[in-house]
Amino acid sequence: MIRFLGEYEATLDAKGRFLFPTGFKRQIPEGETGSFFINRGFERCLTLYPMKNWEPIFEEMSRKNDFDAKVREFRRYFLNGVTVEADSAGRLLLPKNLMEYAGLQKDIVLLSAIDKIEIWDKNKYQQLFDTFSPEAFSTLAQEVMANKPPQA
Repeated sequence: MIRFLGEYEATLDAKGRFLFPTGFKRQIPEGETGSFFINRGFERCLTLYPMKNWEPIFEEMSRKNDFDAKVREFRRYFLNGVTVEADSAGRLLLPKNLMEYAGLQKDIVLLSAIDKIEIWDKNKYQQLFDTFSPEAFSTLAQEVMANKPPQA
């Protein structure tokens, strides 16, 4: 599994293309840099998976029960994305429907989400931090990272 660290800014051209940041390229093993899967994120962002990280998720979803309405609903939302190939110049093309979903204009931020990369509109991403206090971050860190006994 490929894991990412970092945060990088990029600019979309008129066709919705951007250069994949060199800092992320260096974190991908040689020979695996051209194929990605992109879909809607859980918040109003996009999620970019290298194919190597996407395959186990896809396999897990393929084992879910097709007769379960929640499974079908989840698949529709989650799989409503597209495979993206980098062009010879190292650019990725974002489909218009996904750009609209995430409200992407021109300036974007790509950031590590461990096994994937989130793509945010730069202004929306900055707003997240403008409204999030250090105290709220401390409380969230304690809730998420603290060692808690298992719940029965």
